Amino acid sequence: MTNLIFLPILIPLIAGTMFVFFRKRLPLVRAGTQIATILNLVVTAFITYYVVENGTLVLQTGGWIAPYGIILVGDGLAMSLILTTNVIAVAAAFYAPYSLDKGREEFYFYTFFLILIGGVSGAFLTGDIFNLFVFFEVLLMASYGLIVLGGTRQQLRESIKYVLLNLFSSILFVTTVAFLYSVTGTVNMAQLSVRVGYVNQTGILTTIGILFFIVFATKGALFPLYFWMPNAYTKPPAVISALFGALLTKVGIYSIIRIFTLIFNGNIDYTHTFFILLAGFTLIFGVAGALSTNNIKLIIAYNIIPAIGFMIMGVGVFSSLSLSGSIYYLIHDMVIKAALFLLVGAVAIAAGTSDLRKISGLIKEYPFLGWMFFIAGVVLAGLPPFSGFIGKLQLLQSAFENGHYVIAIVGLITSLLILVSVMRIFILGFWGEGMELPQHTRSIRPLYFPISFLLVFSIVLGVGAEWFLPHIQQIGVDLTEPSVYIDAVLKE
Repeated sequence: MTNLIFLPILIPLIAGTMFVFFRKRLPLVRAGTQIATILNLVVTAFITYYVVENGTLVLQTGGWIAPYGIILVGDGLAMSLILTTNVIAVAAAFYAPYSLDKGREEFYFYTFFLILIGGVSGAFLTGDIFNLFVFFEVLLMASYGLIVLGGTRQQLRESIKYVLLNLFSSILFVTTVAFLYSVTGTVNMAQLSVRVGYVNQTGILTTIGILFFIVFATKGALFPLYFWMPNAYTKPPAVISALFGALLTKVGIYSIIRIFTLIFNGNIDYTHTFFILLAGFTLIFGVAGALSTNNIKLIIAYNIIPAIGFMIMGVGVFSSLSLSGSIYYLIHDMVIKAALFLLVGAVAIAAGTSDLRKISGLIKEYPFLGWMFFIAGVVLAGLPPFSGFIGKLQLLQSAFENGHYVIAIVGLITSLLILVSVMRIFILGFWGEGMELPQHTRSIRPLYFPISFLLVFSIVLGVGAEWFLPHIQQIGVDLTEPSVYIDAVLKE
């Protein structure tokens, strides 16, 4: 059974590599991508169910016993995020053929897309910090291909910033891994958790922890390192924006959660107070950006930032309840951000523009699109009984219980402003007098299926919280007890 946890990485990487040779046979590549993503979703769902019922799966590749070989660890946190990743991948695979032009599809979109999914899955699964860097590079290389796909001037301008910033953070990442190895003699995360507590070099380890935080905060778009993200995520086509917004920043947040609950968890009073402070600024500046623009794609992109603030708040409070809230909110946000990017992509196609000042009355022609957007907006804002409410309730409850009243109040106000920012699109874009719509060569109605798929998943995640919440709460408990992860990996 343990060998199966390699499949979420292997299936998309093999499929993506194969499609390089058939790039001009689009019907074959489209169908193959859809089949591969559905297969990967089924496999991942089965593995996740097994992990929930039986505990963590550990694959020691090549027969090398941990901590000496390459280790893949399929615990509850990793498998939950991989399952969510593959839900988004299925939606993207069915959205792309009806939203991308033929040129972008032929120039290896499906190959880059599948390699991105494989890289993200590998980053969630890896059990050593050097291979976390390796999988980061795999997904980043795929994202470089996706962000320049089409070669428009705006894409190329934003891609330069995107590539340079990620290149710098990657250099810092691998250098910091080298520093950590020189101090501890290992890169295995479970063994690092043990050795960091015994190494009598507190100052060096604190510096290494800060460097790791800078790397992951940059990749996760945390204040003040989010400046590169909004424009970079909105210039590519909507399906690429959805993949970026739903997955890339979340790998950075996952890395912060994993590293600072498992390895650098000794000086909680100082580091986690700093996390709460950054979370507050991230909430404020993110929602301010969302309220300041009339570009519907930028509104959604800026709303990624306050969501990151909520997740980091949970790490800062650092209780099993707050970490459970962060994980629930992380899963919720991955799905709903993907759905919203796909929705605004459909709106931009229908209206012929992304400028909210030029859009009105769309609900007369596209009522189903309008009400899907309304539902997505209230899910994003965290109104009960939707999924955003479940995670946010745990986060705010834990903040109040631990005396962090200011960040809790900031979170409540931010939630209201998030709702305002998204409802602006619904009120101004869908209501009012009808506008003259552009003539389309193909209907946007085929885009409704993948969007509905994500919305249904998100609604079930909220309405059916009693099915998922015990599992997520157990993940929160395990994150506060590193011995659970250590014993699973380093068992005799």
